[in-house]
Amino acid sequence: MRLAFVATLLVLTGCRSLGYYAHVAHGQAALLSERRPIAKVIADPKTPAATRDRLVLASEARRFASANLGLPDNRSYTYYVALDRPWVAWNVFATPELSVAPVTHCFPVAGCVAYRGYFRRDLADREAMREAALGHDVSIGEVPAYSTLGWFADPLLSSMMRWDDDELAGTIFHELAHQKLYVKDDSSFNESFATFVEREGLREWRQSRHLSPPDERGDRLTRSFTSQVLALRDRLQAIYAEDRSDDAKRVAKAEAFEDFRGRYLDWRDGEAGGDHRYDRWMSRPLNNARLLPFGLYDTWADAFGVVFAQSGGRWDAFYERVRVLAEMPPAERERELARLGGSQPAGDGSSRRD
Repeated sequence: MRLAFVATLLVLTGCRSLGYYAHVAHGQAALLSERRPIAKVIADPKTPAATRDRLVLASEARRFASANLGLPDNRSYTYYVALDRPWVAWNVFATPELSVAPVTHCFPVAGCVAYRGYFRRDLADREAMREAALGHDVSIGEVPAYSTLGWFADPLLSSMMRWDDDELAGTIFHELAHQKLYVKDDSSFNESFATFVEREGLREWRQSRHLSPPDERGDRLTRSFTSQVLALRDRLQAIYAEDRSDDAKRVAKAEAFEDFRGRYLDWRDGEAGGDHRYDRWMSRPLNNARLLPFGLYDTWADAFGVVFAQSGGRWDAFYERVRVLAEMPPAERERELARLGGSQPAGDGSSRRD
């Protein structure tokens, strides 16, 4: 699962730790200092052929994004950084032990998000240990790409080069969509919007290259697996809301996760046709925090599809209608998105904020 990381360099106020902000500022500055124009990397005879081919395709997708999808025409994704690590960052997610609501972290520019991002794994591990010491469920997610929401010229990263053509182009569309429009404190809206732009943009991108439509099998499997995770989250939420002791809830929680593992094996070997793409995720210990990213990316994606159709498939009209939605009060916006074809985000509303 691809996870987003919104760098918070320009929000050096509030929250508990200036050390955290110093770390994020240093990590962002390091990337900016190490980036090279993609055109120069492509022209460099020392560049491996495989990397050159990926960068040529990425450059074509970048131009298509602005020329055909109405996405920002700036310097983002016109630079390249060869990382000295497999991932650019790590996100730390946490929930209370008996809740599926995230421990959120709030910043003046980025708003409230359900994680803290780190450019160093050791610092992510330290934060995870701190949250665990508070009695929280904790999960660390690997991040191959991230966005500064247009504050800086975000580079392509070596961690993105191992993706296939569709995922590389789609990620560029997705991250540029965040730069086009971003609503504070509404991750489901932001990620669903960017996911729709990615999917529709990829369809148009492949059509422009005289390729067949994207293979929908992987998307169907993702939706099917996600629906099962969301059902588990709903089940846990119901357990935590019951009028019984915490010890009884802990037992029911463990039983729910064990039952989910069995259901997964049946699904993998049945409906999924033996597809093992989620085995790595399932091999790790399950807890509340590991469920948090699911549903975030596509809660309202179908609703945005309706908006796009009602806009006559015109990107300029679509973005204008989405901007109207973005300016609505949160509750009104959710009602309208639900009416258009989305589903209510899961959660019990009991999150703690930094």
